[in-house]
Amino acid sequence: MSGILGIKVGMTQVFTPQGERVPVTLVSTEGCVVVQTKTKEKEGVQSVQLGIGEKSVRDLSKSLKKHFEKAKVKPTRWLRDFQVAELEKYPVGSPVSLDFLKPGDKVEVRGETKGRGFSGVIKRWGFSGGPGGHGSRFHRHGGSIGNKTFPKRIFKKRRMAGHYGTETRTVNVQCVDVLKDEHLLVLKGQLPGSKNSLVEVRLSHRG
Repeated sequence: MSGILGIKVGMTQVFTPQGERVPVTLVSTEGCVVVQTKTKEKEGVQSVQLGIGEKSVRDLSKSLKKHFEKAKVKPTRWLRDFQVAELEKYPVGSPVSLDFLKPGDKVEVRGETKGRGFSGVIKRWGFSGGPGGHGSRFHRHGGSIGNKTFPKRIFKKRRMAGHYGTETRTVNVQCVDVLKDEHLLVLKGQLPGSKNSLVEVRLSHRG
């Protein structure tokens, strides 16, 4: 197994033997189970489907309800696929351990950033804005977005006001500690997403 699903708990700090303070994020992997195994002959890829988080049966669709009943596991809130080399090691319904990780490893963490709704150009793109005096009517506007004569249109990717956040982001961070008994990962720095949000943790290939 080269990855696992986790739920972001929050941030804290730890101290190195030299007394250096290191900000870390705690990720809980408790309740991460194997829901389905996929083979190249049947699904075209050799992988396992992992699930984490609690979800009520009445909130499931009929297809998902049958999916969990077939696997004989409790319904989970999130499902993600991870490619594996040996399917025999991961039977359906078995919990996923943190044996593949050790302190010092580099991991790629994927999550969804916090949603900030409809935001202006200053908050969304870091524009400096206009003068703040009473004579100005151009405080937090975006400025010119095009020209009437040429090109007579607005180019794509123009930085304007709009929906900000809820985007998938991947960060490359270091694993500070692995607490197997508590099902906790201690990762250096900050991770995308809010508390109790889903994160995918995979071993980094970038070193």
